[in-house]
Amino acid sequence: KKLCNSRSIFELWGHGRSAGELYSSLKNYPVDKMLPYLHSDSTYKVHIHTFNKTLTQAQKIEKIDALEFLPFKGKVNLKNPEHIFWILEDYGMDPNNVPKEPFHLYFGRWIADGQRELLESYSVKKRHFIGNTSMDACLSFIMANHGRVKPNDVVYDPFVGTGGLLISSAHFGAYVCGTDIDYNTIHGLGKASRKNQKWRGPDENIRANLRQYGLEKYYLDALVSDSSRPIWRKGMLFDVIITDPPYGIREATRRTGSQKETVKSAERSTENPVFVSSNYHLSDIFFDLLKFAAEYLVMGGRLVYWLPIYRPEYTEEIIPRHPCLKLISNCEQMLSSHTSRRLITMEKVKEFKDQDQNSYLLDGQYMPYRGHNSFREKYFSGVTKRIAKEEKDN
Repeated sequence: KKLCNSRSIFELWGHGRSAGELYSSLKNYPVDKMLPYLHSDSTYKVHIHTFNKTLTQAQKIEKIDALEFLPFKGKVNLKNPEHIFWILEDYGMDPNNVPKEPFHLYFGRWIADGQRELLESYSVKKRHFIGNTSMDACLSFIMANHGRVKPNDVVYDPFVGTGGLLISSAHFGAYVCGTDIDYNTIHGLGKASRKNQKWRGPDENIRANLRQYGLEKYYLDALVSDSSRPIWRKGMLFDVIITDPPYGIREATRRTGSQKETVKSAERSTENPVFVSSNYHLSDIFFDLLKFAAEYLVMGGRLVYWLPIYRPEYTEEIIPRHPCLKLISNCEQMLSSHTSRRLITMEKVKEFKDQDQNSYLLDGQYMPYRGHNSFREKYFSGVTKRIAKEEKDN
């Protein structure tokens, strides 16, 4: 229903490395699973698709006719069939060396097509308001799928930036909101991130992005706020939290300072006496995020976020945990030979109690992950080494 990068989904009935293997596999498929789609009152058609090879119509018909041993009882309807079956043949990846016979053959019942067209229509290149870290459309939709976003959900992004993650959730009918510590980004002010554009225009903001896609009715609001100091009333507010916290690579990790720092700041400047920012360590960002999700997600609600990883030091034990949240999935996206980021999906399975407030400090998870506070240095140390090696090779 919400497929993003998949082309189609099929119920596989048979497969093989040759036509003979495929037919044997089909003959072994349980007949009782076939019959609901092959009875005399049904209509059907068989479609053939080849990868890296083009077949003539006569060749296609020949391959379809070879399946006559299947117990088809219904009538063929090419325009509007109830059931569609596909033969898929894989001729490899090399267009200059196409084999005579396929490497793999599959036969199955078509279930649904994906929504790959979304990637083009929601492309960041065409988006009105973008920033240095705007999320790729494909990854944004994958995150919404991991969060199981559905119509009328309330979805929140505590590091909202230019709102790229809100768009994919709004596409699926969820009401969206977010916060960010950066006043200029929330209000669409300052220097533009787009090439050949110096300053952002007066209508560059998150609301304008949603309006661009006809989704403005799902936009609740975006607020300037520090995610380490939640502004929300107590109680479960959000169905899904989807976010991409800053890693300190393209954008700084910041939080509002302590009261002492604020007083010193006020002595130095009258321009902004209240707001002062200080470093926000990665370990604190992620544990604050888990603590927030544990408290503010509805039961069964999901948290989906990206966790930066220095690969030589990675073990599953450093994935931040919380007693109220169950780890659902952990997927890797490579960033470089030595760094990656992991898409972490968690689900709220236990009511939040006051004693869960700092539970992460007791379970041995916090200290190992603190090593990742130096992720930025490790990331750029790898970049520096790579540049030095390239210069040496040249």
